[in-house]
Amino acid sequence: PFEEIAPMIGRSPAAARQLASRARRRVKGAEIPTPDPDLARQRDVVDAFFLAARGGDFDALVALLHPDVVLRSDFGARRPAVAEVIHGAEAVARQALLGAIPGARLHPALVNGAAGVVVTVRGRPFAVMGFTVAEGKIVEIDAIADPERVRRIAAAVLRDE
Repeated sequence: PFEEIAPMIGRSPAAARQLASRARRRVKGAEIPTPDPDLARQRDVVDAFFLAARGGDFDALVALLHPDVVLRSDFGARRPAVAEVIHGAEAVARQALLGAIPGARLHPALVNGAAGVVVTVRGRPFAVMGFTVAEGKIVEIDAIADPERVRRIAAAVLRDE
């Protein structure tokens, strides 16, 4: 389990999962676009993603997503059947439009060293989302909605506001 591997490599379980995913793709010979090192550019793309999602602009969402984008959602051990992986720009864009939560606030954060957000609803941490941006497109989104993990991750971000 990633919860056991994470301390061994000095990473969070989500980061360990992401590292394993990237390693599997590399082993299979899949090309992984090099993440953009410019955090400001990453943030611009992530902000545009949420602006398009909140505005219901499907075409703008698709334009921001790499054609082979992957969205991974983790709702934790209490709801393992909800965990899912969605592939492709159109499928991820549809999910972004369906997943909009009225009244949610976005708190910009660094997630695994890249642009991300902590999502709060009625002042409580709800989800943490990390993005991998390459060449101006989102290539990966990792969403964690396991309440206990979100609380731990979000505590430092929200305390600094």
